[in-house]
Amino acid sequence: MPASGSTSTSANTGTNASAGNDTCSNPTTPAYDGSAPFPVDGGPAPARSGSERVYIGVTAAIVVGPLLALGLAGWLLWGRLIHPVDVLLALALYTVTGLGVTVGFHRGLTHGGYTAVRPVRIALAVAGSMSFQGDVIGWVATHRRHHAFTDRPGDPHSPYRYGTRLRGQLRGLVHAHVGWLFRNDQTPAERYAPDLLADRDLRAVSRAFPALCVLTLALPFGLGWAIGGTWVHGLTALLWAGLVRIALLHHVTWSVNSLCHLVGERPFRTRRHDRATNLWPLALLSFGESWHNLHHADPPCARHGVDRGQLDPSAAVIRLFERLGWVHDVRWPAADRIAARRAA
Repeated sequence: MPASGSTSTSANTGTNASAGNDTCSNPTTPAYDGSAPFPVDGGPAPARSGSERVYIGVTAAIVVGPLLALGLAGWLLWGRLIHPVDVLLALALYTVTGLGVTVGFHRGLTHGGYTAVRPVRIALAVAGSMSFQGDVIGWVATHRRHHAFTDRPGDPHSPYRYGTRLRGQLRGLVHAHVGWLFRNDQTPAERYAPDLLADRDLRAVSRAFPALCVLTLALPFGLGWAIGGTWVHGLTALLWAGLVRIALLHHVTWSVNSLCHLVGERPFRTRRHDRATNLWPLALLSFGESWHNLHHADPPCARHGVDRGQLDPSAAVIRLFERLGWVHDVRWPAADRIAARRAA
């Protein structure tokens, strides 16, 4: 992506990946029939390096830490250590960081659903980074790879990795939801996100990811202390608006990877083996991302919930930004394109 702020290159990259470039797959890999477990690379597993052990340790802390916080929150709740400011801060930060992921990381940077002015592009990248879901360049590269190989060998988090029998599906559900994070299956950004690597602003945001993780926890602690007047208020805000908020957003995002490829409706045609679904119970919590079937049928579309009654808060935010002049060249759904993708 050029440093001027255009996302046109991102749009091309995201669209090509989502269109299914089968030439990316290994020509020596046996044809995938849609039901068998994914092929496993031959040869003995390499010994874990020190850096890989560090990666797995950090991942475990990020995944398990917020979950432990949920248990702690339940214990504290019995003592009524929750304040209105904790809830308000949690809602505010969940919304800001969640929209940073959905509007910024996903619909903008990954798929080029719109072109944002430079300050907005940077602000959304910062907000998304504060979700604790990884640095912006790595996130985008992984998601583009997911679209290039959806539910086929090469997909980093398909629930069909272990086949379509019951045991394989249960194992695949765990893999798609959280297990893939521990595989350290690196996605090369040079291949999947060269436009972001070429953008000096996004490189800076990517490098700042550890600091932004600290910030997303320091903010609720500092605001809770400042508003409540005691360090106890700071700690409860850290718990609810920091750790619990992160845990909830994590699992909503991971549910789009897992549940939205296993259960739900499929009113639109997708590529062969692509089983993306619409799952309405997650619509509000995911800011419209769980209208996943349409997204996989038309990835650059800036709105995912295109049918009557399908709430899509992310699309509403993009519409607001468009009216304010902060984004342009928005790829809104076209009636003919939507009709052409409907399942018979």
